[in-house]
Amino acid sequence: MSGKVLEFERPIVELESKIRELKTLSVGNSAGTDMAGEIARLEEKAVQLQRERFAALTPWEQLLLAKHPDRPYTLDYIGELLTEFVELRGDRTFGDDPAIVTGLARFEGDPVVVMGQQKGRNTKENVYRNFGMARPEGYRKAQRMMRMAEQFGMPILCFIDTAGAYPGIDAEERGQAEAIATCLERMAGLKVPTISIVIGEGGSGGALAIGVTDRILMLEHSVYSVISPRGCASILWKDADAERTAAEQLRMTAHDLVGLGICDEIIPEAIGGAHRGLTTTALAMQEVLRRHLTDLRALTPEVRCEQRYQKFRRMGHLETVTQA
Repeated sequence: MSGKVLEFERPIVELESKIRELKTLSVGNSAGTDMAGEIARLEEKAVQLQRERFAALTPWEQLLLAKHPDRPYTLDYIGELLTEFVELRGDRTFGDDPAIVTGLARFEGDPVVVMGQQKGRNTKENVYRNFGMARPEGYRKAQRMMRMAEQFGMPILCFIDTAGAYPGIDAEERGQAEAIATCLERMAGLKVPTISIVIGEGGSGGALAIGVTDRILMLEHSVYSVISPRGCASILWKDADAERTAAEQLRMTAHDLVGLGICDEIIPEAIGGAHRGLTTTALAMQEVLRRHLTDLRALTPEVRCEQRYQKFRRMGHLETVTQA
């Protein structure tokens, strides 16, 4: 744990710290019984404070929470949700990209293919994972797993958590745009059930590359946008410090995207965010995944493909304004 506390979390953390102090003082204290009532009252107040505060987060605060360094990552959810996970590496063309984790596993006993961006917990891990920003070989590795899923008839689960694809020169030299475009094309035509879950950041084409799925789910405090707020601010306002303004304008929260018809369902997180309760959040995710997988498996491949096609065709709309 990094121990980082966001500004809007501070009153909650301070109250929890006071509760811990009281619990320590009550051990072996003759007044422990009297203190127990006060501790219970404060604990109830802390829960209520969390509910109220996290129900009224601004888009900027949602973004900060989605990028929280203690937030669970792809491998954390794989460990909670799946069994018999076997990681498969390499794109069979250039090399492996640790920014995207792929492999085979079982979800409630049934085989699935899993893939997702993976960030690091410290500087060394982030350098190794490239901060979850994939290069072309990462997306080509994902394509290889898509072909495998198609060959063996296994559903695909995708965990989205990236600020975007890596924009470096080496990535461009190896065909970053082509690799992402091919991912989009291949996912659009897959015959097997596909589900993507935005677990943190969902930024730009780097996220969309593994997000053209039958169902798009979002954790309660995750974000999903066509560009990162910082990138948007740099382009529109020529000022990266306008990131807060961009976050307000991009309509990137889970509730916004449900209203826009992009997100299919919001998965509730533990009180105070997923970083405060991985197991609770994973259990909620498991229930939602089970339900959607059951629905998708009941459809024929042809119906799934047609519904997926229509789903993405419905996204966005044009308005014609006639001036008098």
